[in-house]
Formats: sequence, structure tokens, C-alpha cells
Amino acid sequence: MIAAKWRQMIAGLICMGAISSPQYVWTLFTPILKTDFSASAAALQVTFSLLIVLQTLFSPIQGWIARHVLPRNLIIAGIVLTGFSWVASAQIHSLTMLYLTYGGLGGIGTGIVYVGVVSLLMQWFPKNRGMAAGAAAAGYGMGAMLTTFPISHLLAASDWRNTMTVFGIIMAVVGVVAACFLKTPESDLTADPSSASTGYLTSDVVKTPLFWLMFFMMATMATSGLMVTSQLAQIATDFGVAHLTILGMAALPLAMTLDRIANGVTRPLFGWVSDHLGREQTMAFAFSLEAVALTCWLALANHPVAFVLLSGIVFLGWGEIFSLFPATLTDTFGTRDASRNYGLLYMAQGVGAVFGGPLAAWLHQASGNWHPVFALAIGGDLLTAILALAVLRPMRRRFMQRAS
Repeated sequence: MIAAKWRQMIAGLICMGAISSPQYVWTLFTPILKTDFSASAAALQVTFSLLIVLQTLFSPIQGWIARHVLPRNLIIAGIVLTGFSWVASAQIHSLTMLYLTYGGLGGIGTGIVYVGVVSLLMQWFPKNRGMAAGAAAAGYGMGAMLTTFPISHLLAASDWRNTMTVFGIIMAVVGVVAACFLKTPESDLTADPSSASTGYLTSDVVKTPLFWLMFFMMATMATSGLMVTSQLAQIATDFGVAHLTILGMAALPLAMTLDRIANGVTRPLFGWVSDHLGREQTMAFAFSLEAVALTCWLALANHPVAFVLLSGIVFLGWGEIFSLFPATLTDTFGTRDASRNYGLLYMAQGVGAVFGGPLAAWLHQASGNWHPVFALAIGGDLLTAILALAVLRPMRRRFMQRAS
């Protein structure tokens, strides 16, 4: 039975990795898409925002569907839809259709897979749900590191339409094959007598100021991380490092590969740290780390080695929000309605996608440089770090004391 659980974990991680490219390699396509569609950076980044917003907006709905549809079938449908979004995007000739295909279909497809895999793996690991959710999030965060260099090379050798077609088919085939090995655990495995399903319903959770404080904090942190994720290629171009090499490797795809590794490692790492040092203390450290990394990155961005290394540290201080916030939420409001509670909190990433995507691109375009964009991101990181210790911790303590 133990071996079966880990086979499910491996299959789930492959599914997550297969559908991670639409979010994490989007930045490679932005320079050529701007030229091909004669679009401004702000208009183009609406595509990325749609991808994230739809991925998060439907997460509560997808969580409900997962209760009524065989998880494997739901995940396969999401994988096929994600692959098709790239194949369809390769055929279009207008920005509006790019919004509908890459942003719309891709957002719904990736959201279905993300929610489906996380829900299924938590069933297989009822006593280690935090670990299972963190591992699934890590698979999504790290998956694109396997495709960054191949996509970059194919883009250079052919064009973006051929690249999207080829990799759209690859992600669909790889993901569907892995999903065929997924199955629902037997009822005796999912039963966890050590943890009763207690806590608050979502209808009660959304009435508390504590939930909305966490929502604001997660949205603020998502903004800075998604600003870098969506516009790394433009940042590299503006600072003159996009076409430089380090040890024979192009700086931009190397930075993106390191970012994927850091983005994956940070989720279970800081989740484990928070189990021992406390949620708010870990938040304050991680969010401050990103603020420092962004400051140093802005100062040293013209140096290719510093650009690559500091971009990785930025992601190390950002990606952990996908383990720290769900853990804090469940600690506070219990397991009774945990999936729907997190589905609503996860929508904060959609808010961050709007501010970190088109609005950040517009601010860069209006000001002519990245300094005001970075200043707002750094300020948001520091504000959230302060809120974690000065507001969230005492507010949570009082709430839990009243509940007990």
C-alpha cells in the first residue's frame, strides 16, 4: 500500500509538471508576440492575467466537480484542454483570440488539473495532507524547468507557432499517460481516525476579518512574484542580459530554470520550517527575503551572473505562499470545509495576476523604467512581512482562543 501511495504521488507530479509551462514559460513568448500582434506590453499581459484569474476563479467550482466526477477523468480532461490551448493559440491571428485560447482555455485547463491533483493526493496521504499539497505545488512550480531550454531552442530555430504546436502536443501526451495511472484510494485508506473533520464552513469563514487579511496578504505577495514570472524576458532585455551567456548557456533560460528549481524547493522547505518555527515567523522571514532579493536584483541586474542568481532567490522568497497560506488557513479554520476555504483564498493569486501582469507592464511603459514597479513590489513584500507579525499573529491567537 505504501508503494501504491508513492506511485500516485509520482504520477500526480508528472501531471502537474506537464501543465506548468503555460504559466512559467509565458515570458519567453512575450517579445515575439508583441511584435507579431503589434501589441503593447500591457495589452499582451492581459493574456497572462486571464490564465491565472481563470485558473483561480473556478477553483471552488472545480473542487465541487471533483466530488462528483472520477478524479482521473477530470484530470485527463484538464490536461487535454491545456495542451489544446497551445495548439489552438498557434493557429490564431488576433490578440482577442490569444486571450480566449492561451488565457481562457489554458486557465480553465490548468486549474482543473491543479485542483484535481492536489485533492487526489491529499486523499492518498490523509495523515500528511500538508506534505501532499506542498509536493503537488512543488511539481507545478518546478515542472517547467524541463521545458525551458527546449522551448527556448525551438523558438530560436523555428517560430512561436511551431513551438506552441509541438509542446502543446507533448504536454497533452505526457500528462494523459501519467494521469492514466491515477486512481482513487480505497475508503479505509482515506479514513484518518486521528484527525476529526472539525472547523468552520466557508460561509462563516468569509465573514471573518481574519480571512480577508490573509487574502490581502496573499494577493500582495502574488503580485510581486507574478510580476517577475510574467515579465522576466522583458526585464532581462531592458537590462541588457537577455542575450548574454554564462558558461556557454543563455542567461535568460538559465535564470528561468533556476527559478523553477527555487520555486519548487521553497514550497515544501518553508512549509517544513513553519511547522517548527511558526507560520507567521516563517512568513516574515520569507517575505523579507524576497524584498531584499528584489532590491539587490534591481541594483545588479546588468550583471548576468547576479541576474540569474538573484532571480532564483526572488522565487525562493515567493513560491512558499502556496504552502504557508493554506497551512495557516487550515490551522485557523479547521478541516471541515478546507478545500472550499482554500479555493476562495487561492483566488488571491488571480488578483495578483492583474496587478503583476498588465498593470505592472503599464506602469513600466508609462514611467520608462522598472524602478517604480520594483519599488511597489518591494514595498508590498515588506508590508506583508510586517502584517504577518504585527497583525496576523495576534489576530489569529485571539480568534483561536475564542474558538477553543
